[in-house]
Amino acid sequence: MQFPVYNTVGEVVKQIEISDQVFGVSFNEAVVHQVLVAQRANARQGTVDTKTRGEVKGSGTKLYRQKHTGMARAGSKRTPIRRGGGVAFGPHPKDYDQPVPRKMRRLALKCVLSTKAGGGELKILENLELAKPSTKEMAKVLTALGVDSTVLVATPEPQTNIILSARNIPAVKTMPANLLNVVDLLSYKILLMTEDAVRKVEELWGGKVAVEEKA
Repeated sequence: MQFPVYNTVGEVVKQIEISDQVFGVSFNEAVVHQVLVAQRANARQGTVDTKTRGEVKGSGTKLYRQKHTGMARAGSKRTPIRRGGGVAFGPHPKDYDQPVPRKMRRLALKCVLSTKAGGGELKILENLELAKPSTKEMAKVLTALGVDSTVLVATPEPQTNIILSARNIPAVKTMPANLLNVVDLLSYKILLMTEDAVRKVEELWGGKVAVEEKA
């Protein structure tokens, strides 16, 4: 697949061939959905906890005698219906982990990358380097490329100047190519990659698609 490559002033400088095994895969909605749900579930800590009536402080004896007090027939002060008592059916630590086969994760990632490429939401830069952190220069590059929505910037390796320059721009996120994932790709409309980042992705995930693809 031929794809245009831009410079930092928004001009097309050349055309490059990108791998159909990564950027030309048919979209498989079921696989992408399953990986998306699993990734969000795996991000949950599950550390929330509440105390039951057996864990809160307080005497377990009956508050007052059963009859002839004119009061409700109350039991322990630790009962969930009293202030300071335990919580009935409250949340407790839980593992939300949903294992996903590696081949399925890779296929989902390729499906989303292919959708970006086919839908005009992928832009490739010849190179993206800044001599020093500059939010102004980073914003100028995005404007020159016609990016006016949320954008995910992928570089071959973590680049400190790029990270520092982009972090103060709303709706812009940077990450190295090897950390691209389904959730972030679907959360940002435009995917901006350097040419080296494209080659890095092809090197990592350019193997044969192991799960049957649906048209």
